[in-house]
Amino acid sequence: MPHTDQEAQDKASHTKPIQRNSTFNRAVRLRSRGKARGTSEGNPGYPADPLENENSVNEPLTLNLLQSRKHLWRIPIQTDPEAKRTSESSSTPGNGATPEEFPALADSPTTLTEALQMIHPIPADSWRNLIEQIGLLYQEYRDKSTLQEIETRRQQDAEIQGAADRCPSSEEAPEEDEGEEEEEPASPPERKALPQICLLSNPHSRFNLWQDLPEIQSSGVLDILQPEEIRLQEAMFELITSEASYYKSLNLLVSHFMENERLKKILHPSEAHILFSNVLDVMAVSERFLLELERRMEENIVISDVCDIVYRYAADHFSVYITYVSNQTYQERTYKQLLQEKAAFRELIAQLELDPKCRGLPLSSFLILPFQRITRLKLLVQNILKRVEERSEREGTALDAHKELELVVKACNEGVRKMSRTEQMISIQKKMEFKIKSVPIISHSRWLLKQGELQQMSGPKTSRTLRTKKLFREIYLFLFNDLLVICRQIPGDKYQVFDSAPRGLLRAEELEDQGQTLANVFILRLLENSDDREATYMLKASSQSEMKRWMTSLAPNRRTKFVSFTSRLLDCPQVQCVHPYVAQQPDELTLELADILNILDKTEDGWIFGERLHDQERGWFPSNMTEEILNPKIRSQNLKECFRVHKMDDPQRSQNKDRRKLGSRNRQ
Repeated sequence: MPHTDQEAQDKASHTKPIQRNSTFNRAVRLRSRGKARGTSEGNPGYPADPLENENSVNEPLTLNLLQSRKHLWRIPIQTDPEAKRTSESSSTPGNGATPEEFPALADSPTTLTEALQMIHPIPADSWRNLIEQIGLLYQEYRDKSTLQEIETRRQQDAEIQGAADRCPSSEEAPEEDEGEEEEEPASPPERKALPQICLLSNPHSRFNLWQDLPEIQSSGVLDILQPEEIRLQEAMFELITSEASYYKSLNLLVSHFMENERLKKILHPSEAHILFSNVLDVMAVSERFLLELERRMEENIVISDVCDIVYRYAADHFSVYITYVSNQTYQERTYKQLLQEKAAFRELIAQLELDPKCRGLPLSSFLILPFQRITRLKLLVQNILKRVEERSEREGTALDAHKELELVVKACNEGVRKMSRTEQMISIQKKMEFKIKSVPIISHSRWLLKQGELQQMSGPKTSRTLRTKKLFREIYLFLFNDLLVICRQIPGDKYQVFDSAPRGLLRAEELEDQGQTLANVFILRLLENSDDREATYMLKASSQSEMKRWMTSLAPNRRTKFVSFTSRLLDCPQVQCVHPYVAQQPDELTLELADILNILDKTEDGWIFGERLHDQERGWFPSNMTEEILNPKIRSQNLKECFRVHKMDDPQRSQNKDRRKLGSRNRQ
């Protein structure tokens, strides 16, 4: 039965999801078929736009979408002939018309794809309700997501081999097993794919996944999209909903803490500025960013892309994160001082933290949100990049967004390090007394890599016997990125410098066939010391791990026990982080939950020297903070995904990068 003009106006004012077998949907296909026949000579390779008819209910949305997007992307559809016949002959809601009824569908399968893009927008009210119902603060959201990721990898590691024996398609087995971890008793049996990460496992939210949205369930798109495309939709949906959760937490930081009238009276304006920095700017950027993501979601229930928005904001607006994160050193110091010195501040903060809005989370967890978000956003884009089609336009957009985010994260890290390193170098300079020619310690390009006490074997080589009363004597080493300074500790917390050498002229060698007395001893050679001559030191560490850590720092190019990520081998011992770890020494690596690391070296007393896959950062960490990934297929897949994320630019992408002029942006 045809629609009247009044019905069309009503539907235009409040768009609703339309079933694929509805009257409107059939009418769209008929118009598309007619137009395709009329324009087949002019452009035989592409179907005509099905929504250029003036009577189309969704015409305003279609025109806006076509004007804003130069190229319509194409949803992968089932290509298996049997699957196609089954889908076409099915009478369940959401399935399309048969080729007998509409020959244009059989001749041009992309017509159905493009029609699905246009006739399933998400109403604005429905999307806003979804955002409002996200009951998790970002801290809770992030923890649940990473814990689910860890559990998923555990299950994959334990069961993928058994799944491979049962099913010849071993690559899809772990993804099918992942559904057992998600507590969704009402999951529809026809679901094609299950995501790796449960997004919103929260009793206050009706929705856990993109495919659980009522609009998705009723649209029929789950019967058409391939499993990999559904996983991609889940990855993009997570980026959007996590940004909503993050904005909610930022808003709570500002409204509940920063704008509290009692707190304003307690804090001096300078203290408040250091404590909260430019969080208002960060929140304003997050609000605009979320608004654009919401608009993209409202365009269509099948999300076309989000990385183009991420790229634009990372390139033009995310510099506010650099400003905020660079202030982190002063922020932490000021917060600790206020807690210790101002009782009124301490009592008020404790009272505010008890409010149910905070969910038991301290103020410090809110203050660190921007740094956590910008690093997490890079990982979310990596997750999208792993799922887009190779050599596609969406892959190029994701790679661009990832590189921009890497620049922002790197600038944030450098900002934090620059603040702390300058103060540290000044403190070290004050403690040194030079017995030799003075060496300037403070330099903008110098930072501390490792410091600590070792024992030096005393006396000439001929007198090194076990009968020597004092075989070793204590010395203290300061190792910088470009310089080694060798000292002896003297009273008054001072250090007397008696030798030094450029770091590039150091060589470290481990002794072989060590006895009990010479255990954990290594030889350090200075090819050119402060006297312009070669010097050799035999040094003893307190443990095997300490010896290996010193040797790794002194000679960074020394061959490790295992290969590194850059070797491009498709297997290497790997671990994933199951307990967060904060680095205690400069040569250690801070770990976040679900980090995957290649093992480069390890010691018998429980330390691992590893390389994190997503950013190639190296460092030492306790082995009990991680779990080893035993399955070689999982390890190989992790490496392949990282090779893809960090692959070199092709010539076209290099030209695009030159046009963007990345170096011209203000990073202050």
